[in-house]
Amino acid sequence: MACICVIDDQVMMRDSLQATLAAQDHKVFTYESAQEALTMIKQQSFDVVLTDLRMPGLDGVGLLREMRRLGIDVPVVLMTAHGSVSNAVEAMKLGAFDYIQKPFNAQEIEIILERAMRERHLLRDNEIMRRTIEDFDRCRDLIGRSPGMQAVLEKVQRVAQSSATVLITGESGTGKELIARAIHAASPRAKQPMLCVNCAALSPTLLESELFGHEKGAFTGADRMRKGRFELADEGTLLLDEVSEIAPPLQAKLLRVLQEREYERVGSSVTRRADVRVIATTNRNLRDWAAKARFREDLYYRLSVLPIEVPPLRERREDIPLLMDYFVGNGAAQDGRDRPKFTPDALRVLQSYGWPGNVRELENFCERICVLEAGRDVTAATIAPFLNGPIKTATAAPPELKYRDGRILNDAERDLILRTLERFGGHRERTARALGIGLRTLGLKLKKWREEGTFHEERRRRTALAV
Repeated sequence: MACICVIDDQVMMRDSLQATLAAQDHKVFTYESAQEALTMIKQQSFDVVLTDLRMPGLDGVGLLREMRRLGIDVPVVLMTAHGSVSNAVEAMKLGAFDYIQKPFNAQEIEIILERAMRERHLLRDNEIMRRTIEDFDRCRDLIGRSPGMQAVLEKVQRVAQSSATVLITGESGTGKELIARAIHAASPRAKQPMLCVNCAALSPTLLESELFGHEKGAFTGADRMRKGRFELADEGTLLLDEVSEIAPPLQAKLLRVLQEREYERVGSSVTRRADVRVIATTNRNLRDWAAKARFREDLYYRLSVLPIEVPPLRERREDIPLLMDYFVGNGAAQDGRDRPKFTPDALRVLQSYGWPGNVRELENFCERICVLEAGRDVTAATIAPFLNGPIKTATAAPPELKYRDGRILNDAERDLILRTLERFGGHRERTARALGIGLRTLGLKLKKWREEGTFHEERRRRTALAV
């Protein structure tokens, strides 16, 4: 079924086309003049415009010119009488899709409209492809056998089947965008587009236009109508990267889209529907931001219907060799170089390094090694200049565990629980099960240590011990 705009100054022709096209299950809007139709074309999305060539005032060619000037790329089919075929051919040079000569029958009009709708879908798919390439220039599979990543992957499979909003949290460089793409790929919307908007890269005005689109003249520099990501991602998925950076006024508009599934283009009063699954990512603690009024609390709860936390690389060290093998293999193959070979001491250093930049830092490291050390043996001394923090070899004497007098039992308990938590990649349910305590008990202990300020201190000490 298509949405078709029919324009003809003769009432009998309009009524005839209305009946014919409606019988073919199309949604039809008829207009007596091109000027009247143009007002609606600016506000509503049509699949095809079917217009008479010769009409009083603004004719079919004039309508075509005005639509192209406004950036409206809907296919235009011209209806022409026998004596004006040459005018129709000239109009096609200006961008008309095709013309049909009066009188015509229902089968003829259906064939030409079907071709025009295919053209319309190709234009939309090309725009979606262009936007997608801009956002995602590389595609990689998720890699991880650690308990923490396995827990994330299990959750991805569960939430993928829902259309509810997902909030993916984690430090910068942990792969939140890849998790979002994995959710889309495993969802019923996988055949529809997935688009991305970096909320931190645009000013509030430009971000609103990017999300919802704008009409020509809506603001300085808006020289043509532009569709927003919500419209282009219809029936698909929209990724809001760094959602915490959205300005408060725009947060209210985003909340309305998530609640009501409705929005307006900038500069328009026409309400449009949005059938889009939203996935948001952030490296901030939005719960704390909401408590401090830095982020709308109602929007936080609307975004975090299905929360997923991606663990940092230092909490999934088992995955470092797998990731290295993948990145080194890609880097060597890309430039036709021999793979570098890592000595055991180099591998021990890399697995004990803190990786503050997470997987992104590891990837960059592997790319540099592939270029500068291709085909060579890479030792611990070789990699030292490539890393961005202090390095301690695995042969260094570990610091002695020290417990506070009068607190030995409490400190030992904390040490055991945190060791077990690290063993299971931060997975609380598995940690509680292994320790033989309740999940609530574990949560209360972790909360108490955070409030005392000993939680992060102990984790830093444990990282030093691992090195």
